[in-house]
Amino acid sequence: MSQPERASSSKSAQVRRWRGGQWVGDVLDLLSAEEPLEIRVRGQSIAITMRTPGHDEELAAGFLLTESIIQHREDVLEIAHCREGEAAQLGNTLNVFLAPNVTVDFARLTRHVFASSSCGLCGKASIEAVQQHFPPVQSDLSISAQTLALLPEKLRKAQPTFEQTGGLHAAALFTRDGDAVVVREDVGRHNAVDKVTGHAFLNRIPTANTILMVSGRASFEILQKALAARIAIVAAVSAPSSLAVQLAQDSGQTLVGFLRGQSMNVYSHPGRIV
Repeated sequence: MSQPERASSSKSAQVRRWRGGQWVGDVLDLLSAEEPLEIRVRGQSIAITMRTPGHDEELAAGFLLTESIIQHREDVLEIAHCREGEAAQLGNTLNVFLAPNVTVDFARLTRHVFASSSCGLCGKASIEAVQQHFPPVQSDLSISAQTLALLPEKLRKAQPTFEQTGGLHAAALFTRDGDAVVVREDVGRHNAVDKVTGHAFLNRIPTANTILMVSGRASFEILQKALAARIAIVAAVSAPSSLAVQLAQDSGQTLVGFLRGQSMNVYSHPGRIV
């Protein structure tokens, strides 16, 4: 699996700054990089997502896991950037080579196969669509409230590009002891989640024993991705959506929001926070 050397999570631009009521001059400012990534399966395009370059193979694996295309590490033979034509020069096209026994229903595939909170389907139908592929989690994983309260600061300290640009979301998997397993940044919060779950998938790390921490709000899509990875505890710095809470309640997931300092709200299955 290859990652082009050209991939960069930040780019520079010249800006004119206004400070203290006056112009202070022109300087170079760092921006979060955003470029399209096309994901192909068996040579056929199935998704284009705007992302921060880097860890593209993990993003693709996490995406395919959420879409219920892959379930086992053996389902993926190789993930490689396109090596021919213009796509090879840009480095923004990934080919995913699946094992021959993996069946792909290309007619069904879209970027949002399952309903999101903005797709127009009712919440009940959205959750039922997800649970047709991913049953509720059953987990005795727990974490202390004091350990959980430390995770946002640990996540922030592990965001080098955010420190430079202030423009990236982050997601991380932590152990019940508060140790980081993997941290990833991206302009899209759902991409950051795909990257951490994809990393765990490709490296055979059991996600059922981890806590997912996200830097922003907890959306329906993030809870869906956590459910696909069999993650029982999801924590967010900001607010959850109503449909995310409903999905967490119905899917046996513990959802924590507004995790800041020594405060948090536990919206579902609070028994795992001790």
